[in-house]
Amino acid sequence: MSRVGVVMVAVYGLLAVVMPLLIASGWLPDPNSGLENPTFAPPSLAHWCGTDRLGRDVCVRTMAGAGVALQVVLLAVAMALVVGVPLGMVSGYMGGPVDRLLVLLMDTLTTLPLLLLAVVMAFLLGRSLLNAALALCVVYIPQYFRMVRNQTAAAKAELYVTAARSLGAGPLWILRRYLLRNVITSVPVLITLNAADAVLVLGGLGFLGLGLPETVPEWGSDLQQALVAVPIGIWWTALYPGLAMFGLVLGLSFLGEGVDAWLSRSEIIGRAER
Repeated sequence: MSRVGVVMVAVYGLLAVVMPLLIASGWLPDPNSGLENPTFAPPSLAHWCGTDRLGRDVCVRTMAGAGVALQVVLLAVAMALVVGVPLGMVSGYMGGPVDRLLVLLMDTLTTLPLLLLAVVMAFLLGRSLLNAALALCVVYIPQYFRMVRNQTAAAKAELYVTAARSLGAGPLWILRRYLLRNVITSVPVLITLNAADAVLVLGGLGFLGLGLPETVPEWGSDLQQALVAVPIGIWWTALYPGLAMFGLVLGLSFLGEGVDAWLSRSEIIGRAER
């Protein structure tokens, strides 16, 4: 599954790199241009995936949306990782009032439904690529915090931490030198799973009109615009963005399952060698 996931995600990554170059060089039309094209044209040699209600090429918009989705999702997951992991380590190691305050804050965020929290944040921040990433970032910070906090709280009682503390090592040194490498092992799995989930949440925000600006090709907004056409038999405006979103989520899920199996196998081998 990991190999299939790597191949699928690599295809989307290649599209994210190649599409801006092809559009800028004129090999492909601009995703927002369509006045010269017929509206709701069915798939043909001129337009492989047809055109939408504004005459825009569905194929070009779908492929350009891959780069946009990866940018937003990777930025959101990276920000959640940068914020959630340090907070979880500090909370698990320090304990006491600091731990209780951070746990209360994260539990408050966790009680809210994921999509609802993202919708509220996107509504407050406005429509832009960075704001969409921030809205998704807030959703996933508690997951990294909780996982890292629990592992840090268990690891700080180990003998090597006690020995380092007895030799005069400070909390910052212990966290960076000894605990980080031990609590970060499960993070790659969570990254891939969160990325797959973030693709769907971003699509939901775009479907509700709260994701990215209208000039940015995005699968969720394209699906929302396709609603008026599907009942009259114009299926291509909804099929291809939906398949693109499904493929990226499936590839990231396969990659996450593969990474989880690989880490579990490595841990078993390490225990056997010890």
